[in-house]
Amino acid sequence: MSKKLEGKVAVVTGASKGIGAEIARQLAAAGASVVVNYASSKAGADKVVADITDKGGKAVAVGGDVSKAAEAQGIIDKAVKTYGRLDILVNNSGVYEFAPIEAVTEEAFHRQFNINVLGLLLTTQAAVKHLGEGASIINIGSVVSRITPPNSAVYTGTKGAVDAITGVLAKELGARKIRVNTINPGLIETEGTVSAGFVGSDFEREHVKEVPLGRAGKVGDIASIAVFLASDDSGWLTGEQFLASGGLH
Repeated sequence: MSKKLEGKVAVVTGASKGIGAEIARQLAAAGASVVVNYASSKAGADKVVADITDKGGKAVAVGGDVSKAAEAQGIIDKAVKTYGRLDILVNNSGVYEFAPIEAVTEEAFHRQFNINVLGLLLTTQAAVKHLGEGASIINIGSVVSRITPPNSAVYTGTKGAVDAITGVLAKELGARKIRVNTINPGLIETEGTVSAGFVGSDFEREHVKEVPLGRAGKVGDIASIAVFLASDDSGWLTGEQFLASGGLH
């Protein structure tokens, strides 16, 4: 891979596993120094850092809950202290829970909105103090905001908010030449979707029938788009939603 991100510094939130981990690995492979954020799985984040450094890349693991302002600030501060600058922010931290409307609780609502929406806002707020011309913010949304599946009112609500916020911040930060885009993945094979019983299930088989490309996604399918959005190759793109779902609309 060409080192198209040489000299750049990236923060990836929720990067101890799944999509976030692969985005961190691929940004590092493209030459970026990467802060691998985790909320609870230090072991997972340390493994991602080891994967990167073993290949000659630069990375550090940093704990922090994005839904708490002081911790979000701490993640960004650590990036700047360690590497001297910040160019790329990937807002990947997210949680999901599926329930019919009858089973929605205040607690489930606040947990998902606090991490998926407030966390994105707090981390971005901390980051923009350090981002300069040519910087890129990449939000990780979901195809659910487009396909609105049943039993996902709260989760889909958070991802609809991410789409909307992406549009707002693209306009707000455009004058500073900071770009803001969203990647909205379809069903991706990750530790999370396997342990939740989605991958390898009837649900997956039915889902894949609807996907024109005929398979669930891999983490690399999303990470390669993130590298593109982090680089100058996408310098004329902002406020866009990239539906990365194998053609599922």
